[in-house]
Amino acid sequence: MANRKLKNAELDRKSISEFKEAEKTPITVILDNVRSLNNIGSVFRTADAFLIKKIYLCGITAQPPHKDIQKTALGATDTVDWEYVEDTTALVKSLQNKGLKVYSVEQAEGAVMLDDFQPERGEELAVVFGNEVKGVQQEVVTASDGVIEIPQLGSKHSLNISVSTGVVLWDLFAKLKKG
Repeated sequence: MANRKLKNAELDRKSISEFKEAEKTPITVILDNVRSLNNIGSVFRTADAFLIKKIYLCGITAQPPHKDIQKTALGATDTVDWEYVEDTTALVKSLQNKGLKVYSVEQAEGAVMLDDFQPERGEELAVVFGNEVKGVQQEVVTASDGVIEIPQLGSKHSLNISVSTGVVLWDLFAKLKKG
């Protein structure tokens, strides 16, 4: 028997108000100096898909409303809570003071591979994604509680930030849902 694609009306999508009232996944996303407006929009769209608690836009990361963010966000800037904070390191320390564990997604000494990373039960997480060329600032990596690395076996050893966000958020969402 062939599988039939679902129509948009069958997808049980949340309205903006339903999204705002829904219980969120205890994950916060921090974008550290992300320059591509399309990447920013893609991160919003992924955050919407997994009911992510909040996105922080830091440094040179652009803020909605902007047509190039909207092009890929498809309205997710209206659902996902977000805030601009200039200093990423100060934000990391502030979130840690509120009890969040902050992990930079980066290739670094002592990094834990994503497939080996297991969030603590009841732990609220923040994950930092960095600039398309320079990655997460070293100062931010140093301030983080740990580093998560996405295992990569090919020759490039880098993924687009929007792809990295999708991979990491899906993995953490699935692990938290099981836990």
